[in-house]
Amino acid sequence: MQSARRPHLAEREFFTAPSSVAQRRYEALRAYFLEGLSAAEAGERFGYTEASVAALVRDFRAGDRAFFLERRPGPRVAPAKAAAREAVLALRARGHSVDEISAALAAQGRPLNRTGVWQILRGEGYERLPTRPAHERGAPRREHPPRTRLLRFPEAPVALESSFAGIMLLVPGLVELDLPGAVAAAGFPGTREIPALSSLLSLLALKAIGRRRVSHVDDVACDPALAAFAGLESLPKATALGSYSYRLARRHDQVLLAALGRAMVASGQARGAEFDLDFHAIMHFGEDLALEEHYVPRRSQRTESVLTFFAHDGATRNLVYANADLRKADQADEALRFARHWREAAGTLPELLVFDSKLTTGAGLAALEREGIRFLTLRQRNPKLVAALGALPAEAWTGIRLERRGPHNRPQVREQEVSVRGCPLPLRQLAVRGLGHEQPTLLLTNDREASAASLVARYAKRMLIEQRLAEAIRSFHLDALSSAVALNVDLDTTLTVWAAAAYDALRRRLPGYASATPDTIWRRFVSTPGLVTLSPREIVARLRSRTYSPVMRSADLPVVEVPWWGGRTLRFDFA
Repeated sequence: MQSARRPHLAEREFFTAPSSVAQRRYEALRAYFLEGLSAAEAGERFGYTEASVAALVRDFRAGDRAFFLERRPGPRVAPAKAAAREAVLALRARGHSVDEISAALAAQGRPLNRTGVWQILRGEGYERLPTRPAHERGAPRREHPPRTRLLRFPEAPVALESSFAGIMLLVPGLVELDLPGAVAAAGFPGTREIPALSSLLSLLALKAIGRRRVSHVDDVACDPALAAFAGLESLPKATALGSYSYRLARRHDQVLLAALGRAMVASGQARGAEFDLDFHAIMHFGEDLALEEHYVPRRSQRTESVLTFFAHDGATRNLVYANADLRKADQADEALRFARHWREAAGTLPELLVFDSKLTTGAGLAALEREGIRFLTLRQRNPKLVAALGALPAEAWTGIRLERRGPHNRPQVREQEVSVRGCPLPLRQLAVRGLGHEQPTLLLTNDREASAASLVARYAKRMLIEQRLAEAIRSFHLDALSSAVALNVDLDTTLTVWAAAAYDALRRRLPGYASATPDTIWRRFVSTPGLVTLSPREIVARLRSRTYSPVMRSADLPVVEVPWWGGRTLRFDFA
């Protein structure tokens, strides 16, 4: 029998190398508070960054300790749902509703109520089917799908019920942004029956109505408004759309984004002077080991994922650029690549780029300096820097005032010239304390004219790009990357930027909604059902009366000539 005094190596690993997220947090906080480790030391021991440990400490002090609670007793998997899952998904793929699936399962002797069926479908990203006429209920929605071809306008008006008539509200913005010209300039491939523009509009329609997967197109492919939006009689099948996306290369998306950038500057949706930059890792849930590992903040771990890069306009806060064609080896050059992309798109280099410490290296900062681009970035702290700042006397710090509300609007700043590894030129460093952090914040810039207060305030606004990415995840399912990737991810991120621009164009036309998020615009306006009337010379979208119909009636919704309808016009009407 092993002595109780001998070290139990296998059992020690339970505490020194915790496997669950909750226990990792617990052990990291225990090391910080009980053992007296610094945030950097605790992070190194348990696989966190220093900033992540600092965030855990902050939340713990604020009373957030729910992750210590044990899960309530009882089964964590519902056996009935697990047993019926494959049958539920198969029935939904054939177009059956929640009620029909529940009835079919009961007939097979394995009953599952409507709530259980819906939980399975919702977990897979499905949404509720539009209401169907009584004579169509119980039949698959696309057992005999119509042939996908260009929209044929009738000789006499034809009125069709649509669950997505509000999608037409995005058409004026896409016309103003000249999507047809952008697709033509990019040289997107097409076929005789489905032009390139219609293929792209089909994908954009699914993105704009929040379809989580392209494979879910069968649920809505026959909707007359969505089909007319793309200039077709019905949307293409999922396999056709997925295959089409992989015919495209990065160069196609670059031209499409460059055209969008020019159009957004012309329409006032972007100023084109200052930009905030950020990386975003889209987590992968399959077994494809070809993907590199990147840090995913949502999971607090490094895992297989697709690294993407985004830029948004610093003045209007609109996304203007995306890139999912990245590797670790060249990600440090992405800031300069974006600057050159913008010069090619708009004719001038950006005046200022704002990003965090991990976006580029010292050599990357030197390259931006050689191009004459101002930058503002965060510098990572280390124990030596923190100790040096802590040893400074009180008179070495200068008080500044930030034009914002809250308790941390009067921080103190220490300025000095510093050298950074890889950058031969000295940079201006601002050490800022009094912002609510345990240690001073370090900012680096090559801007020697702007005041310290303006630079600190400007960097604080960089966090808004994270809000825009959160909106893209919530509204356009940016993170919906499954084990079987049905869509070119680089095209998907490009479409996310275009969808956000189309929503912004609509938002600017709606009185009182200048700061509304895309999901709010979707719920209140774009999701409106109605009647779509096709006639020889126009399409009329008659939107059903809702709580927010008065806003749409007072909106600036012009009669617009739509190029992909052969010059026919779109007109709005309200019930």
